[in-house]
Amino acid sequence: MTNRKLGRTSGHRLAMFRNQLASLIDKERIVTTLPKAKELRPQIERLITLGKNDSVHARRVAGTQIQDDTLVAKLFDTIGPRFGDRPGGYTRIIKLGPRRGDASEMAILEFVGYELAKDEKAAPAKEKAAKKKAAAAAETEGAEETPAAESEEKPKKKPAKKAAPKKEAAKPHAKPSAAPKKKAAPKTKKGQ
Repeated sequence: MTNRKLGRTSGHRLAMFRNQLASLIDKERIVTTLPKAKELRPQIERLITLGKNDSVHARRVAGTQIQDDTLVAKLFDTIGPRFGDRPGGYTRIIKLGPRRGDASEMAILEFVGYELAKDEKAAPAKEKAAKKKAAAAAETEGAEETPAAESEEKPKKKPAKKAAPKKEAAKPHAKPSAAPKKKAAPKTKKGQ
């Protein structure tokens, strides 16, 4: 009776929480509404506590909540040992403010150590940007060497331009300017 119903039937609510638990374990950060995040927080913290004790029983209990074996393995192999020294409080909720469409309060639910993963991803992003700049520089150097190749391509395009009479045949959609019009009979008075 104490939990939020979130406007869903019990089956729908359980399925939604299972999906959100799986997404949180996979991505380590999700954006959801504030009431959903508050309801999901105790569930993920119970799973992380299970993940700290790697046993067959704990894996089976976690498997009832998370249906994907790879996510259960991630919970017990990486996430559980990461919080081995911490007695609780594995997640944080960051409020984002109202959503633009319906003004519902949004929040981020993430693991406490998420900043470390964020910094590790920032370094490869900088390397990718440097590779893109190098590729762009290589393209500009390659463009100086290609005028001969472009001149070879231009004659290939000219035969395609000879197909212009077909376009004239396709022009009947335009108003014919030289088409003869029926001339109306000169206006005369009746009887003349």
